[in-house]
Amino acid sequence: MLDWPEIALRLGIAALAGSLIGLNRDLHGKPIGLKTLGLVGLATAMVVMVADPSGDTTRLSDAASRTVQGILTGIGFLGAGVIVHAEHHFRIRGLTSAACTWFSACVGIACGAGQWRIVAMALVIAFILLTVGRRLERWLHRLFGGRDELVGKPQAVVAPAPQSSDAAPHQPGR
Repeated sequence: MLDWPEIALRLGIAALAGSLIGLNRDLHGKPIGLKTLGLVGLATAMVVMVADPSGDTTRLSDAASRTVQGILTGIGFLGAGVIVHAEHHFRIRGLTSAACTWFSACVGIACGAGQWRIVAMALVIAFILLTVGRRLERWLHRLFGGRDELVGKPQAVVAPAPQSSDAAPHQPGR
């Protein structure tokens, strides 16, 4: 059974880690932020601790394993809500924020299981990716030639070809 300080540590670090990831998204003007990802980390840590209250960090019980599987499946719905298709630009936006949602859940799971070294290393690597990832992508695309939108060159906007009235979608009442 977990004691109060261990419960506070696991839940607190999970909420803090998720919040820091959310702060990064919020500072970049993304549609998900500190509170949302803090709650994702907190909730997942709590559920793992409830599923396996033994506190044994050397093994994950069958119940906790099934809980983790459910979390990782279900968190996709929250992540999907962050992904937005920008129709006028024909681009998908929000994939990194959705990945951060999933990552925050994974950090919460690791905190709930008391795997501190994994939590620490994963956070270090994640913040390196979130901090220098865009610059690295731009540099590599300049070096090897890649998609223009990463390099910052303006894209040519091509208007759709006009359709004949026979090809137009059905419009009731017309």
